[in-house]
Amino acid sequence: MSTLNYTGKAKDRYLDLVLRFPLRPLRCDEDLDAAVAVIDGLLSRPSLKAEEQDYLEVLGDLVEAYETESHPLGPVSDADLLSHLIEARGVSQSEVAGATGIAVSTISEVLRGKRTLNRAHIGKLARYFHVPPDTFVF
Repeated sequence: MSTLNYTGKAKDRYLDLVLRFPLRPLRCDEDLDAAVAVIDGLLSRPSLKAEEQDYLEVLGDLVEAYETESHPLGPVSDADLLSHLIEARGVSQSEVAGATGIAVSTISEVLRGKRTLNRAHIGKLARYFHVPPDTFVF
């Protein structure tokens, strides 16, 4: 981290960020919106200095803490989660089946809510979609 030069020639990037948006608990949705705007601004940069990355990590923790407390998410069904992953990756049920070795009929039944995923399915899908297996466990 750079040091703050009292002559004004060098600035501490972390301190500059803290001065613009202090790191403190978020207390309302307006605070959340402001924090997300700062995060979006940092993430839009091609690269971040170590100080900026540290700030981003702490601000992300504050956002996560607020959202967990104020906007908790309920459990997501296997069908909704699998549907989202398929859509986000822009693939078809057949492509998922071919890449994972899970039968197309099984994937179809999961998507229709007629069947749940078992451990073998979860492992294969987690590897295919590059997500941790616990993404599928509620």
